[in-house]
Amino acid sequence: MIIVCKSSKEEEIKKLTDNFEAQGFRTHVSLGTQSAIIGLIGDTSKIDMEDVMALDLVENVQRVSAPYKLVNRKFHPEDTVIDVNGVKIGGGNFAVMAGPCSIESEEQIVGCAKAVKASGAKFLRGGAFKPRTSPYAFRGLKAKGLELLLLAKKETGLPIVTELMSLDHLDLFNDVDVIQIGARNMQNFEMLAEIGKCNKPILLKRGLANTIEEWLMSAEYIMSGGNENVILCERGIRTFETATRNTFDVSAIPVLHSLTHLPVIADPSHASGKSSLIKPLAKSAVAAGADGLMIEVHPEPSKALCDGAQSITPAAFDDVMKDVSKLCEFEGMTF
Repeated sequence: MIIVCKSSKEEEIKKLTDNFEAQGFRTHVSLGTQSAIIGLIGDTSKIDMEDVMALDLVENVQRVSAPYKLVNRKFHPEDTVIDVNGVKIGGGNFAVMAGPCSIESEEQIVGCAKAVKASGAKFLRGGAFKPRTSPYAFRGLKAKGLELLLLAKKETGLPIVTELMSLDHLDLFNDVDVIQIGARNMQNFEMLAEIGKCNKPILLKRGLANTIEEWLMSAEYIMSGGNENVILCERGIRTFETATRNTFDVSAIPVLHSLTHLPVIADPSHASGKSSLIKPLAKSAVAAGADGLMIEVHPEPSKALCDGAQSITPAAFDDVMKDVSKLCEFEGMTF
């Protein structure tokens, strides 16, 4: 249930929320300059809407049918802006995350970090723990990879993004700026509930074959634990099409913006699996309203130990960024 209040005075709002919490409901408050919105979470079927409407403070009341509440834009009309060490994403702030699929060596990750920063990337991404379909494929340097990623952060100042594969590794992520939950763990509900207790921004990728509602429910798991810093990442879904690795669901970007206040970024690398398609897909994501991009960059894609076919060189990345920056300027976004 959503309650729109006539005033945004904190003492008046607190008195009302305390009353609802005493009845066993959870509350989520979004304060504006002139009014406030209170979201009630729980079994609101027993609440008489007319009784609530009769309160002097209340302007309007409506029930929310969607199963997700905290991620719902109706609960939080304004876009959420996530600040990571001074780098903002969402609410008109555009940010690019770039780097290799897998960390292979100090020279590779540090060199790549310097290159993508020079081209305008705001985050360094790199895989230390890699989920691979084959148990015989390279599965990352693990803890050593995290050490190298932190070294690249020290060299460049770029906040880092890397994937958490198991809660057993969570203690190793203390100095990681953004924790990525990959497509295969999007519905690992125990993991989602646990990272909901941490105070780090979470990048939640869409599952291989999950609906938008299922994706938003996974974000709800994280937010219900108290962590409100969630970034959604469209990375393509599995369809009958075989021309690309996945099918890039560009329509998900505007759909999500209509349903949720959370930032939405796109990953054209995983969406297509082909380096030649990264530039056009990146541009289409910006035009569709994405708040950022995640792009795989490798100094020598042909020699990459993981996903070389979908990685681009630093020079190609620089070319992509020039077009992306122009589009962001046209769309009125801060690049």
